[in-house]
Formats: sequence, structure tokens, C-alpha cells
Amino acid sequence: MITVRKANDRGHADHGWLQSAHTFSFADYYDPAHTHFRALRVINEDHVAGGTGFGTHPHRDMEILTWILDGALQHEDSMGHTEILRPGEVQVMSAGTGVQHSEKNPDPQRPVHLLQIWIFPNQKNLKPRYAQQKVDRETMRGRLVPIAAPPGEPAVVEIHQDARIYATELSKGQRVTLDLAPGRGAWVQVARGSVRCGTETLQPGDGAAIESIAQVELEGIGTAPAELLVFDLA
Repeated sequence: MITVRKANDRGHADHGWLQSAHTFSFADYYDPAHTHFRALRVINEDHVAGGTGFGTHPHRDMEILTWILDGALQHEDSMGHTEILRPGEVQVMSAGTGVQHSEKNPDPQRPVHLLQIWIFPNQKNLKPRYAQQKVDRETMRGRLVPIAAPPGEPAVVEIHQDARIYATELSKGQRVTLDLAPGRGAWVQVARGSVRCGTETLQPGDGAAIESIAQVELEGIGTAPAELLVFDLA
């Protein structure tokens, strides 16, 4: 079964400096029908104006990933990290027992466009951890690249959950498939472009929950390449 979550049906927040679309309930947006999907708690699509950003604030007991679509984001945290994240890199912060951080757009003129993802961890009170790694975007073309997976599995970064996150870029006619073990589900999130997911057509910002299907097939159908994230979840 494929259940589509259309981009326009998401929660939307206009903070002036921040335009945010919430796939699941977040902050002042609450939808009891869309609080999370399995271990996937948050997918926020954010546009942050130049020279602005999220001031220092706390998190705990959450695996937080950031995927930049355009622009740059400067990260600072209470663990002593100061980094700038750009397209082609994935950032993960395991908040664990507690961490404070800020995320700001360092370019005063250019907005930054990003996806922020929260995953429930498989255990609480982990030691806070930060990692930022490059992704070879060439390998994403027509292929599912594992950008996050449990420790010990091949992926760009580690997350503490029985979940795998893949990134791919699909030109028109390109296809990828994801095999799902019995009892597992998938979420597909389209960042840009258009794809066919089974019999459904997904546009930019659309998501889809997939359950009781053994294999997920995705095909690029737009004139411009599609970029999407695919989650394999227990």
C-alpha cells in the first residue's frame, strides 16, 4: 500500500526569515493523523533567509540529520563543533543525553534550502555525537546511495536506529528499486523533480508511506533530474 502525503497538505509555518513545511506534526503544527511514520519523527523542508537562522537551542534523545539542497548552513554546538554544511554533504547529530546547537545561514544575500530529519533513537541517554561527511553525488545518479545506517553497516554516517536512509538522483527513465524485508516499511520524500512510485506520481515536496509491499520501484519522469530521499524503516 502506498499512501501519498502531498506537499500542499503539509503543515506550513511563515516566520518571515524562515519558511517551513512540516510533513509531520512539529512545533505549533499538530495533525493527529501525521505525527510520525515508524521511527521517522520529522521531515521539515526549510528555506532560511540570508544572514538569519536558528539560535542556540537544546535537543536530547533524537538522531537529527540535515541534507542541504541549495546554499549553506553554519553549525555550532556545545560539543565544540563549528562547521559549514553544503550540498553534497550529510550532517548527523546524535543529541543523546543533551546538546545545544545553532544553525545559521552564513550568506547575507542567498537563502539556504534544506531538509531536516529527526529519527527516534533505539536507546535513550546516548553520548552526544556529531558527524559531517561528503557524499559522492556522481554515485547518486540512478542508484540508491546509503547516506545513513546503523553502526557497522556501509553508509556515509551512522544513526542509532534500525533504519537506512538512501539518496538518489533520477533522470527521466532512470529506475531504482528497494527491497523491503517482511514487516518493514518505507518513506519516500521528493526534494525536487518528479518521480513515479509504483502507480503514484510524486512531485517536489510530496512524500509517500509504503507498507505491505516487498519492493519499491522509483522512476524519474520529469525533464529535470529528480532528487529524493528513501527511508527503510523497521
